[in-house]
Amino acid sequence: MGGMPLRPPTKTIPDEPGCYQFFDDLGRVIYVGKARSLRSRLSSYFQDPSALHPRTSQMVAAAERVEWMTTTTEVEALILEISLIQSFKPRYNVRLKDDKSYPWLAITTDQQWPRPVVTRGARRRGVRYFGPFGHPRSLRRTVDLLLPTFPLRTCSDEKFKRHKRSERPCLLFDIERCSGPCIGAVEPADYQAHLDGFLRFFGGEASPMILDLTQRMASAAADQDYERAARLRDAVASMEEAAESQQLVLGDRDDLDVLGVVADDLQLAASLLHIRHGRVVGRSSYVADLVEDLERGELVATALREIYGDPAAQVPGVVGVSELPDDEVTMLEWLSERRGLSVSLTVPQRGRKRGLVEMAERNALDELLRDKTRRASDHNARSKALLELQTALNLKRPPFRIECYDMSHLQGTSYVGSMVVFEDGVPMKSAYRHFSVKTVAGNDDFAAMDEVVRRRLRRWDEPSTTAGARRGFAAPADLLLIDGGLGQLGVVVRALEDFELSERTEVASLAKRFEEVYRPGSSQPIVLARGSEGLFLLQRIRDEAHRFAISFHRSTRGRAMTKSVLEGIPGLGPSRRERLMEEFGTVEAIRVAGRTALAALSWLPAEVADGIWSQLMPDGAETGEPEEAD
Repeated sequence: MGGMPLRPPTKTIPDEPGCYQFFDDLGRVIYVGKARSLRSRLSSYFQDPSALHPRTSQMVAAAERVEWMTTTTEVEALILEISLIQSFKPRYNVRLKDDKSYPWLAITTDQQWPRPVVTRGARRRGVRYFGPFGHPRSLRRTVDLLLPTFPLRTCSDEKFKRHKRSERPCLLFDIERCSGPCIGAVEPADYQAHLDGFLRFFGGEASPMILDLTQRMASAAADQDYERAARLRDAVASMEEAAESQQLVLGDRDDLDVLGVVADDLQLAASLLHIRHGRVVGRSSYVADLVEDLERGELVATALREIYGDPAAQVPGVVGVSELPDDEVTMLEWLSERRGLSVSLTVPQRGRKRGLVEMAERNALDELLRDKTRRASDHNARSKALLELQTALNLKRPPFRIECYDMSHLQGTSYVGSMVVFEDGVPMKSAYRHFSVKTVAGNDDFAAMDEVVRRRLRRWDEPSTTAGARRGFAAPADLLLIDGGLGQLGVVVRALEDFELSERTEVASLAKRFEEVYRPGSSQPIVLARGSEGLFLLQRIRDEAHRFAISFHRSTRGRAMTKSVLEGIPGLGPSRRERLMEEFGTVEAIRVAGRTALAALSWLPAEVADGIWSQLMPDGAETGEPEEAD
């Protein structure tokens, strides 16, 4: 691995495949790329800036140095590039943002008793996803229509545990829309059959399933088993109605994804149609900022890498594209490795498949236009806010990464701190951190702030430039924002001096009373114009830090109260207290469950159960409140 000045001599760069990383002056990875020849690719960055794409020129100007890693093959370089981008999320890389405004059907196949859930947001491993769908209401109706035929549980995990403890099923079992796994009313093999039916239907196999049910219905009628025939007739009707939500576009044997990609000088948009057994079972839309001037084949390769690089992505056997990627052989090898079977890329020239590619491109263009409309004011406002802050606070650079700290306590007890992070004016919630203050007794905000900030600064220079390193806490900030006045500011300034970080980051405090901003070296506050984008951003960050601290403080205080209620009971040590909370969740839930539920716990001795009940119900009540009827 090489590490050298930004413009290394050409002969020192290997003429081999590999990945390269550009770093800024704070050691942050700002761009990751791969190349068939590192020497040829890196040399292209060091030409006349006016000949580069605007964002490429901006990236090179922001870079302090470049490093590289060689690989044996181009496929290894592609895999390494994906890993590095996922680890560091460099600000200049093309990162397709999934449109999470549409609902997905998630089937929790990683659980003992899986269930279908209508969801939005990030996807996780161990869960099968179908979609996205146009409207959550129609998706929920489709699920509801399938439940009489494939009666999976749809209850939350907490409700499932509650009914399992009480050994009483809910209403859905009584109306035959759940097979009752909570009470052992269904065998695992039968439940798996119901699950397979759900997966097959949303996988696009509606037509063969309806045909099979129709044949079984006719067979039952011929055997004069009219009750079974009637149930199968109802199942056919429900499945036919549910199948109407899936558009038939190809033959029943066609399984593929179709990718449409469009771009302008600044942005890339992609739309992916998921087709299973000839039916459109979902579509995904993505958009990203471009850092380089990419040719058509490079755009397709970028979209394929980003979409199928997601660990939860399912790679089909065929992907239809408008143009083959430049590194077709490398891409096919990587996709086949991801799938575990061979994958082919096809460019349809005519017929229905060509029409699907055009449909995907129209969807991508619509997404690009929608994103430009959304960002017309939002992105410009964020950029304006960062520039305003740089000017008003006399900062060395626009504060791309801002960390804000706030403290919360109740009359000097349960002291907690919060750190929220905004990058490019947007909350980066994965980097938020909570702190339980350990060394401060009583009401001392200054001491609490000092402890929290020093714990963060202690990890300022943790390595964050290797694959797999945890980004977020270790990434340096451009601006530390403190919720408070001159006193809190002085605490942080001294901490930065002690850690010799005063020259590497900047600090400001935001007083609540008049929204005044204090900077080191002056007792006079800076007053930002009312209604300015800069002041609005500071207020938003400060309010988010306050919200985050308060929510953590409430949960901490709640745990402390629970501990105090259950302390002092003979035989109930920390391990049993923890297991009791895992079983019931809250003290109030124990009261509601009643004395019988405590006595039924096989791991809890009878005398300890009696002691718990006496502590919670000193009036001697024998049972808790009745459970609500479902």
